[in-house]
Amino acid sequence: MLAVAVASGKAGYVFLQRGQLQDWGITVKAAGSSAELVGFAQGLINELRPDVVVTEDCTKNCRKGKKSKRLIRSLAELASHNSVLDVSVPRPRLFQSKYEEAQTLAKAHPEIAGYLPVQKRRIFDFEPRSMVLFEALALAQEVMKGPPTRLAAAMG
Repeated sequence: MLAVAVASGKAGYVFLQRGQLQDWGITVKAAGSSAELVGFAQGLINELRPDVVVTEDCTKNCRKGKKSKRLIRSLAELASHNSVLDVSVPRPRLFQSKYEEAQTLAKAHPEIAGYLPVQKRRIFDFEPRSMVLFEALALAQEVMKGPPTRLAAAMG
């Protein structure tokens, strides 16, 4: 499973096999345009050979800006053109903050604990770049632990 998350000026991905984190990364360069991000994601699909590509569902409660939504839609379209299952899920909001969510995810996947922000950001600080990695992992968890009907619906 390859899960890709997009945030303002950055994108992150996680690749899991049988629930185990195998690969992950963050890109700023590829998040500049849809074409660059699609090229980056196609390279990941070609290299990692996932069965499922997970993106955020950009309908109703999505809090992303217009550019991020456009980038996410281009990723979902790319996945639909490959021989992978394309699953879009709403961004889970199970914690009071992204930082609590990141800490919980890092406990479950200690290999990315080094990406945890040192401290919570203050209201006027930029969000740490690494948070997009935890967002991608949260999307993957939503599919893995969510109802099986979500995958069934994606299969048609």
